[in-house]
Amino acid sequence: MNLEQVSPYLWRIPRDAGRGMRVPALVVADRALLDLIRRDASLEQLANGATLPGIVRAALAMPDIHQGYGLPVGGVVATDAEHGVVSPGAIGFDINCGVRLLATPYQATDVGPHVRPLVDALYAAVPTGVGATGGIRLEGPELSAALEGGARWAVERGWGDAADLDRLESSGCLPGADAEAVSPRARERGARQVGTLGSGNHFLEVQVVDEVYDEARAREFGLSVGQVTVMIHTGSRGLGHQVCTDFLALTGQALKRYGIHVPDRQLACAPLDSPEARRYLAAMRAAANFAFANRQLLAHWTRDVFRRVLGDGALRVVWDVAHNIAKEEEHEVDGRRRRLLVHRKGATRAFPGQPVLVPGDMGRYSFVLAGTEAALRETFGSTCHGAGRVMSRTAAVKAARGRRIADELAAGGVVARATGRDALAEEMPEAYKDVQHVVDVVHRFGISTRVARLRPIGVIKG
Repeated sequence: MNLEQVSPYLWRIPRDAGRGMRVPALVVADRALLDLIRRDASLEQLANGATLPGIVRAALAMPDIHQGYGLPVGGVVATDAEHGVVSPGAIGFDINCGVRLLATPYQATDVGPHVRPLVDALYAAVPTGVGATGGIRLEGPELSAALEGGARWAVERGWGDAADLDRLESSGCLPGADAEAVSPRARERGARQVGTLGSGNHFLEVQVVDEVYDEARAREFGLSVGQVTVMIHTGSRGLGHQVCTDFLALTGQALKRYGIHVPDRQLACAPLDSPEARRYLAAMRAAANFAFANRQLLAHWTRDVFRRVLGDGALRVVWDVAHNIAKEEEHEVDGRRRRLLVHRKGATRAFPGQPVLVPGDMGRYSFVLAGTEAALRETFGSTCHGAGRVMSRTAAVKAARGRRIADELAAGGVVARATGRDALAEEMPEAYKDVQHVVDVVHRFGISTRVARLRPIGVIKG
């Protein structure tokens, strides 16, 4: 793939009309990260994303980019809200896979002697693993209420506080959701999965703020050195996966109907004024709301565990960010304001001053950043969402043979519990880029700035 260096942290794949690219593709990275990115097909997928009808400015990739389905994970594309398309593959299967950060009233010295019983209690309280189901079953009107009400639905039923909603992206509920657009199969898969963590890279992590880079912003976010935090990373579970599956089939059928050609059918799409697009967006928003409700319940149960184990469950929401989502927003393009549908697949919104949560791996660090004006200019208000994989799960399991990952983590001061036989091996630190490196790049490029670093001390995974 031909790449031109634009600046120390920006690279361009020139527009190639022969392959149907309507705009160039831009990659935020340095040379070292670019060497890792070139190992898979993510740049090819990014160039394919630049062929979507109605795309504006460029197809964008964050430094945590890696190969995905259709658009690479870490990709951002914006299409004109009147004349563009929506592509389920450019949003992803785990709709609104996102991160919530809770600030606790405890210091590391308070929690240190209790980490193991705390992790054990969290593991017992939070259902984890492939196909995990919780103690709540939602059917009929109640499931519809959750799909359309999001986190507010959960708060109204006693799972959390109204003040939580002020610290969630979109207040924890996307308008325009329609439960009727969600298929019976998707509803069936989600019926017992609200309040569950799931598997893969999903986790609940107890952390310590071990470094603050921006004192003023950290105070604004309510963070200080030595403070214990909890990070929750999960999404819409089987319901969101089924929504994506359903509408990939529907938009695939629509390609010929609307005379659209894409180089990869994983990027199947439909015009935004079509019934297929309207129905998908209504279902996607409902799945996103399911994910907001899911994280709200997990936060509630986390508070309950802290109350039982340590005596105080007053954990405050710092912020909750959504990945794998499309949102209608206004941005300046070529000197004028335009209404766009911004697809963020494995990318985080980074509007000026907004907290940005960037999980790393369970053996190193996670970060809190702040969005910037530069992000609005350069990346439609977007930044990285994590470290980004450098090994497939299969390769990670193979590399971990003969090792005891839990013992290695314990030697580094991290207590880990997991459900799946290979869960810790699949997610071992070496399977990911160094998140410190990824964060340094977005900080230096200016699309989000460092606020604090969080060190893991306990983690549960599926």
